[in-house]
Formats: sequence, C-alpha cells, structure tokens
Amino acid sequence: MTIAEPWAEAPLALALGDPAGIGPEIAVKAWRARAAEELPPFFAVGDIRSVDAVWSGPVERIAAPAEALDVFDRALPLLSVEDGGEIAPGEPNLEGARCSLDSLEVATGLTRSGAAAALVTGPVSKAQLYAIGFSHPGQTEFVAERCGIAPNNVVMMLAGPGLRVVPVTTHMPLKQVFENLSVEVIVAKARTTARGLQRNFGIANPRLAFAGINPHAGEGGALGTEEIEFIAPAIALLREEGIDAVGPLAADTMFHARARAAYDAAICLYHDQALIPLKTLHFDDGVNVTLGLPIVRTSPDHGTAFAIAGKDRAHPGATIAAIRLAAEAVVRRKAECCAA
Repeated sequence: MTIAEPWAEAPLALALGDPAGIGPEIAVKAWRARAAEELPPFFAVGDIRSVDAVWSGPVERIAAPAEALDVFDRALPLLSVEDGGEIAPGEPNLEGARCSLDSLEVATGLTRSGAAAALVTGPVSKAQLYAIGFSHPGQTEFVAERCGIAPNNVVMMLAGPGLRVVPVTTHMPLKQVFENLSVEVIVAKARTTARGLQRNFGIANPRLAFAGINPHAGEGGALGTEEIEFIAPAIALLREEGIDAVGPLAADTMFHARARAAYDAAICLYHDQALIPLKTLHFDDGVNVTLGLPIVRTSPDHGTAFAIAGKDRAHPGATIAAIRLAAEAVVRRKAECCAA
C-alpha cells in the first residue's frame, strides 16, 4: 500500500508524551528514519526543550500543522507546548506531566478538527498524571472523551506483525476483573473489534478467537464458570450477527504460531492476558490502536522508560510502527469513504 499520497493537506500529529521520558528521543529517531522507513509527514507536539535535551539535529517550530509539509524533509516540525518546567531526561516532575497532558489535548484537538490526519501519542507517566488530577485510566479514555465517545464504546487493541490482542478489561486490579465482565460488555468490545479490523486493517471478514479466563477455559465448569456464564453466550450472540467468533479457548495454547494463524485478533479478558504474549512477540514494534473512534489514534506499546531517558538507548521501532499503522488506517478509511 502506498501511504505517501494522502498527506497533501494534513500531516500526522505526534504528541511527545512526558518530556522527561523517552518520547522526545524516539520521535526524533523516527524522523531520522523517515526516508528509510517511508514514513508520511508528521509533526511533534510538545516542549521543544525536551527535544533539544536529547538531540542536536534540526528542529523547526511551526505555528500550524500544514506548515509541517514544507518543513518535514529538512527538520522535525514541532508545534510547541511550553509548560514543562525544568526538563531533565529521566527526572519526571508535575510540570512535565502538565506538559504531556497539554500536548495530548492539543494534538487530539488538531486531529479532531482535520488539521492533522491522525493522532500518535507518546508515552506518559500515569502516576505523574494522577498526581496532577488526571481522572482517566489512561490516554485511550481521555481521547475517547474528547471525541465524544463513551469509554465503554472504544477498544484498546495491541497489534504487532504476528499478533493482535484486545483486553476486554484494561487498567484495573485483577480482583475487579470478574465483577466487570458481562455478556453485554464482551459483545460490545467484540463488535467494535470486528468493525475496527475492517476499517483500520482492511480485513473484510474478521476472525475473532476468545480466551477463557480460567485455567483450561474452566474445564466445563470444574475450574470456574465464567466461560459458561459470560463468554460462551457472548460468542453465540456474535455468531448470530454473522461475526466469525470461536472459543472460549484455553489461553495457554492460543498464542503459538499455528494457533495465531487461525484468527485475526484474540479477545482476552484482562490486561496481562493480552499484553504478555503481545509484548513477548513484539516488544520493539507493538502498537496500541484505539478502535471505535471517529479519528485514527495509535501509540507505541511501551512506557516512558525514565531509567534510560537521555542515554540514546531508546528503540524507535514501536513509534515507527505506530506512525506507519496510523497512516495505513487513514488510507483505508479514505478508500472506504470514497467507495461508499
């Protein structure tokens, strides 16, 4: 797929995340790799000092996203949000958290308005954000709210070249997972996943595989009844709607290569059940994709890595993959609109 053509009017927006984390470093490394990786034009949103702290290469301030199209070939275009306080790589502070939130707000707004073609979000520190009063579980829920979509109607998908996973429940203590599961929640997440696979990935007839939540998928109720009470009924409803859904499957046998070839996305019941296999297989190129939004939003599937920030050790693979996946999704959505 050619992804260079649709960017004549609007580049991608890349929020840098926490200025003390590795977000600025992986952003400039992605820009440096733009030609080799055939990346479309993008611009960074954040405090320019966070970039200067880790890189001496060319950076140009822009006042509007469209200016990035002229700047991109010679410098990293940056829309400045100057609220980072004292910036030192690896030393997060509350001013930096406010800067990361402001950058996310600006980049989201520009994407919603159409000034940016898609939103790519850099890693933030949830602990720092919570300390300044951030009330959302994560960036996904924040972006959903700004787009006017209820958090329960969006899906966090983690995607790599060989695996896509969706956790039905996300950032909550494990002991709360069971009380937050229902047939309705599972069906809603699966519907959004199926539609997202069609719109963002171009898969006409998505195949969904559902993990059981108990060992051996409950062993017919001997090791737990959630598969009988929630998962199997949800799968039956989805099949009635024409969605290709199988399971519940024993989670310990559904992530080897032969098993993965049989589905397009694995629907898991809690955070680590989904993210452990994804990060094992795709630690350097895993992408967080938010499905169910009116905009395209992706993010590298890793954190701020404060311990290595400023040491030129951060790998840009996931950010490059997030930019590419966002671009491909924009192209597919444009094609879908044109065909409608």
